[in-house]
Amino acid sequence: MLALRLTRGSHPLVLMRRLLLAAASAGVGFLLLCTLGYASGHPAHASGSLLRLLWCAVPLAATVQFAVAVARTDPSTRPRPGLFAAGLGPVRLTVLAAVSTAVSTTLGSMVALLFFLHLRGDLTGLPFDGGAAEFLGGGTPLPLAAALTLLALVPLVSSAAGGLALRSRPAAPSEAQEAEDLLTPAPAPTGLPWGVALTAAGLAVEAYASRGSAGSPLPLPGRLDSTPASVLAGWTLTAIGLAMAGPGLTHLCGRLLQAVRPGAARLLAGRVLMDEASRIGRPLGVVCAVVSGVVAASVLYTDGPRPFGPLTALGAVLVVGCTTATLLTSALEAKQARARTAEALVRVGAPMSALRIATVLRATVLLAVFAPLTWVIAELAALPLTG
Repeated sequence: MLALRLTRGSHPLVLMRRLLLAAASAGVGFLLLCTLGYASGHPAHASGSLLRLLWCAVPLAATVQFAVAVARTDPSTRPRPGLFAAGLGPVRLTVLAAVSTAVSTTLGSMVALLFFLHLRGDLTGLPFDGGAAEFLGGGTPLPLAAALTLLALVPLVSSAAGGLALRSRPAAPSEAQEAEDLLTPAPAPTGLPWGVALTAAGLAVEAYASRGSAGSPLPLPGRLDSTPASVLAGWTLTAIGLAMAGPGLTHLCGRLLQAVRPGAARLLAGRVLMDEASRIGRPLGVVCAVVSGVVAASVLYTDGPRPFGPLTALGAVLVVGCTTATLLTSALEAKQARARTAEALVRVGAPMSALRIATVLRATVLLAVFAPLTWVIAELAALPLTG
């Protein structure tokens, strides 16, 4: 009840993030139900149904990542003296955040179930002249336990991941501690070598998967089950590697900004990037992996038709939308975390123009480093597929 009251009285931007999370949960739930419907209507294609289910793990992971980012930026989950006095300590705030996440994702799962049953004709007639009924296993009994289990995946995993992320979140530092942390060179993240190794391994797996393939080794249009599992495994390794390398690359961007006798704006921008490397570096790496995958697919199908099926398009929209929203939400979290530092700098006489210039410098150097990296990864991923 407290979670519902806090949701009703939240800021419109917070409500919009929760509605976006519910929409993403609805999309993933619909993909999972489509996989179940196809499996129930085509029992002879068990391997194809299993591969469809594996592909659903990609938008599921993107949605869970977005759910964690939404939970971390929720104002109701921040420790405050008034909440401590009312008995809401860190443990209860974590439970409250998990319940709020479960409410949003469960709402989306219920919408997905209603839409899926409507397309199958289980509610009122057959829409679209029954064009989707055969693909969704219309006319065959739907296993209720399996459907509910698949629909519960997003709420359960998102709530657990959000609770763990908030439970491991460090306590908010004081203003003096924030200033001291900004003046000290933050320790560099240690995941860069492992990230580079995993990225190289993922590209090697994709190259190996394309050997001896008849026609296109990545026939994404139309059918989700037409893509080899090894290509999915290679892309997953690449995405994990870029996510691990993202914080280290962001930390290097901060060092790059402070090179060669930096001024006040460059020094401030570099120190902030180094301090926020772990917070925004991982979403940046994931966005880099997703964009490189989209670019590689577009290069692969430049000269031919692109009859992408609706489920493929829905999965792509979910992955791109959730990863982009996660990056923007993480940037908002970073801005909220350094709000008191910015106020302290203004109080001691720092001009607002210097803070704006530092923001522009951070965005510019990140774009200058991650954009070429994304293009290189996309070209390397598409090269064996087009060859």
